[in-house]
Amino acid sequence: MAVQAHATAKYVRTSAQKAGLVLNLIRGRDVNAALATLRFARKGVARDIEKVLRSAIANASQKDGFGGDVERLYVNACYANQGPSQKRIRPAPMGRAFRVLKRTAHLTVQVAERPLQIEPVHAKPEQPGSPEPAQAVRKAGGGGAQKRPRGAKPKPRAAAKGRAKTASKTGGGAKKKGAAKSGRAKKAKS
Repeated sequence: MAVQAHATAKYVRTSAQKAGLVLNLIRGRDVNAALATLRFARKGVARDIEKVLRSAIANASQKDGFGGDVERLYVNACYANQGPSQKRIRPAPMGRAFRVLKRTAHLTVQVAERPLQIEPVHAKPEQPGSPEPAQAVRKAGGGGAQKRPRGAKPKPRAAAKGRAKTASKTGGGAKKKGAAKSGRAKKAKS
């Protein structure tokens, strides 16, 4: 079974929402790529998350059954829970006071070891006359709906064309709204 470990930093002076923006960047990535991302992230909370990630890596390396290769670790889960908020008072006009919430967050990063990719020993070689997979046929244009380019209008269907022609021949039956409004506006002026 793959080794899992986590680390938590509590009462970090940031909001859980701001920390979540940075945690979304590293979720699911290898630990080395996650550390590089945190090193160059322009958010202040990235330094705290980097410390928590390094602690989680150290916790995983101390577990029984760890293979010893840190390269196989990845960020399995990471989240920020809201901690207690410090309430402060800020003076406001006319003797009033505004409340200021200095929020805290609990940061948790969980790392896991990727399982080894074991190749099957007896793999069947592809036959030159074998049929192509269905995905390759779809990509080549053999079936399925064709995507239209961005900004292109959809082509009208045959049934819709017939209905549109009959409505335009009969005159549509309804007057334009702009004409009715301009008539009322002229009456109001006189």
